[in-house]
Amino acid sequence: MKKDIEFHEVKNVAVAVVREGGEDSEDWTVYLVNLNDFPLTGVFITSKGYGSVNNEERKTSELRWFFELVPPSGVVKVEAIVEDVFALHNEYWVSYYVGREIYDKRFVFLAESIKPENFTTIPVINEKGVMIK
Repeated sequence: MKKDIEFHEVKNVAVAVVREGGEDSEDWTVYLVNLNDFPLTGVFITSKGYGSVNNEERKTSELRWFFELVPPSGVVKVEAIVEDVFALHNEYWVSYYVGREIYDKRFVFLAESIKPENFTTIPVINEKGVMIK
């Protein structure tokens, strides 16, 4: 049972949303960034969007992703994302192993937070985007 599993504090792992192809591009990608000096294994990610637009409740499909390995100081592309869902809260639930220990964290990009005013340079990728650590 989940209550019997000891989850450890997630450190130096981030989720980033990056505009691909420059300022005029409409292509956006979500990345998982491992800032540790050790690999993450058995990485499982669920993603979904939810919230209200014009007083109407909306939600996206929940998607699931699995990656065998995220290398030390490495990244993996999780999914493409479209600007239409930036008006919603976008949630990424990340679980992974380091050795035999499991780590688990929920990352939420709040509605309207993915915008140029919140851009920073994403480590490892060296591109501009919004990152939650």
